[in-house]
Amino acid sequence: MDKYISTPLTGEKVKDLKAGDYVYLSGTVYTARDAAHKRLYEAMLEGKEIPLELKDNIIYYLGPSPAREGMVIGSAGPTTSSRMDKYTPLLLKNGLKGMIGKGKRSAEVIDAMHEYHAVYFAAIGGAGALLSKCIKKAEVIAYEDLGTEAIRRLEVENLPVIVVIDCEKNNMYV
Repeated sequence: MDKYISTPLTGEKVKDLKAGDYVYLSGTVYTARDAAHKRLYEAMLEGKEIPLELKDNIIYYLGPSPAREGMVIGSAGPTTSSRMDKYTPLLLKNGLKGMIGKGKRSAEVIDAMHEYHAVYFAAIGGAGALLSKCIKKAEVIAYEDLGTEAIRRLEVENLPVIVVIDCEKNNMYV
């Protein structure tokens, strides 16, 4: 089923999403990959403030290529999600409601998604140039020293994703 959703991704919206749904996301989405996740995780463990609000937000596992002239962002395809699995349960516990990436997730992440009512979306790997057209604004908000892995706030319009694991543990990968 096709669904059009605007952020924030509230618990009510998450409950309505089922594995296999085609979703077109609009609104604010954040980017973070391995290095940024490690910093977020360590800061949270130390009780420090982190540079983004997790509650009802979505993180896209993305490290975009440089933008071409006249473009907002370069190629914006997903990275392999399992590299973030070590850090994800703590982020979910602190309010993260959605993740966008590619590939399978660990049992621990799936259990945490169920416990904290979150959803995992897949974006189509290899379609980064097409996905970038859905990004209307991109701004580095933290960890600029990480270059492409810096945390960005994106404004997206009808970003196409698929629910691959819903909050009831229904999983398209099994």
